[in-house]
This record gives sequence, C-alpha cells and structure tokens, in this order.
Amino acid sequence: MPSPAVPATALGDALAKLANEIAARHPADPAARLILLGVANGGVHVATRLQWLLRDRYPEAARPRTGIIDISFHRDDIGRNPIPKEFTPTLIPIDVTGATVILVDDVLQSGRTVKAALDELFDHGRPAKVELAVLVDRGGRTLPVAADYTGITLHAGPDEKVTVILHSTDPRHDAITIARPSPKS
Repeated sequence: MPSPAVPATALGDALAKLANEIAARHPADPAARLILLGVANGGVHVATRLQWLLRDRYPEAARPRTGIIDISFHRDDIGRNPIPKEFTPTLIPIDVTGATVILVDDVLQSGRTVKAALDELFDHGRPAKVELAVLVDRGGRTLPVAADYTGITLHAGPDEKVTVILHSTDPRHDAITIARPSPKS
C-alpha cells in the first residue's frame, strides 16, 4: 500500500473546514430543506462524517438529512466498466424538489462523476439549488465542474490514483494515498 500523502490530522481539519463552510452558508432554518447526498461509494463516508460534524450546529428540526446517490446507470464509461454486482442504490431521505442538495464526494478529478450524479439527482426531482462538496480536489478536469466546498487541494498526475480512506471507528487511521504508476522496465 502506498504511504499516506496527507496525515490523518489534516483530513480531520479538512472535514471540519467543509462543515464550517456549509454551516456558514446555510444557517439553521427548520423551514429550509438541506440534503447531503454522498456519491456512492467514497462520498457516502464523507457525507456521514459531515453529518456528525454538523449535528451540533443545527437544532434537531433543521439538521441536514443525509442520503446516497448512485451513479452506476449514468456513467459514460458503462460499456468499458460494467455495473458491479454489488452496488449501493440511491437512497434519498426526502423529496429533492425545492430542496437545497449538496452532492458530497471524496475525490474530484475529471468532473464526470459529478455529471453522472446530477443526471441521477434530476431523475428524482428538481432541487432549488445544487452544490458540490469534495474532500479532495486533485485537479485534472475534463468537464467545466468546480466544487463549492473543498477540503484539500492536491496536484496529482493523470496516471496517479488518489484514494481516500476514512476509518469507520478511529479517525486517527484516516489517510489519503497517491499511487503512482510503476516504472516500465
């Protein structure tokens, strides 16, 4: 396994930054419907962490709801990468029509995942507003997509793989790794 490119404490700081920025932009309002939708699979873990960090910033009636958005059927590379047998289905806790939806993902690169997530989201209704929160922006956009909230910005080459690992019980084991391609002999 590659060594961590970012220490666990920096990930905690980046998640706190995302939560602070979301709370600042969306004050507690029981009438507002704020939904965090984690893009399956990596974004689900980030959305769950954000939900916990935002918990104390909102009264119970105004807390953002959290769900899952699966992009499997909207990917533009479905012919080359078939849908896995086990996938996480879309689970949206309330009607998205008229709500503010924050799509949450772990890594933003080309923008294709965001485009697929938007396609899936609009299959479920018409939100009043859609924002994007990413834990890591690694660069390399091929579509005109920018995050509204970014935790960490890394510069990774087009052949490098950025992986976010959020430990389920102990944030001290969180990591971001960058796997570089092995040199050709």
